[in-house]
Formats: sequence, structure tokens, C-alpha cells
Amino acid sequence: MQLSELLGSTVRAADGARLGTVIDVRLCIGGDPNDHPAMPEVFGLIVSPRTSSSFLGYERSNVQQPSLLAALLRFRHRGTFLSLWSDVDRIEGKEVRLRGGAVGYSPVLRSDPRFS
Repeated sequence: MQLSELLGSTVRAADGARLGTVIDVRLCIGGDPNDHPAMPEVFGLIVSPRTSSSFLGYERSNVQQPSLLAALLRFRHRGTFLSLWSDVDRIEGKEVRLRGGAVGYSPVLRSDPRFS
């Protein structure tokens, strides 16, 4: 499976309730990124209950301009959450089923203050 195939998939809770649509896939890279970084691994899925469109980078906590667009995208994506990859129970076609007890986390990417 290619990760892009997950985009647009319906996400359901363990009981079958619809939670939203996969709008992005988060990856993490272990090790030293400057000296032979490890292969990227899937960290989680960004799930939006209202839309199947992207945040267009506005999920980054320091992106505020243009302010009208930032406000519109934040409103449109209210309720969006990060679901950890370890909370995915199974994937069948264009449907992702989360395991019981799955927790939703903030989708906001925070800047490392060392690079601000």
C-alpha cells in the first residue's frame, strides 16, 4: 500500500461510528537527521470530521498569514485530530478502523524554538 492511498479514506471508531476523513499522514524520522537518519516511519493519521481538504500547512502553530485564510482553514478544520498509527486496527479498502480506546491528539505542528 502507498500512503497516498490512505488520503480520503473514511475513519471509523471501533464501534463503527464515522469519525472523519484522512487528510494527511504524519511521519517521524528517528536517529540523527544530520548523520544517517533512520527510514521514515508512519507516526499517525490526521483525521478531519468536516472536510477532505488539506490544512495547506496552516496546522503549524506559527503560521498566521494571511490571517483571513488562516482563520478560514482553522474554522473549516475544527475538530480535526491526530490518530496514532498504533491505534489503527485495520484498513479495508478506503476505510480505516481504529481500535477500541483510541485517543485523538492535537494535529498542530509546533516549531522547534531552536529554529525560530
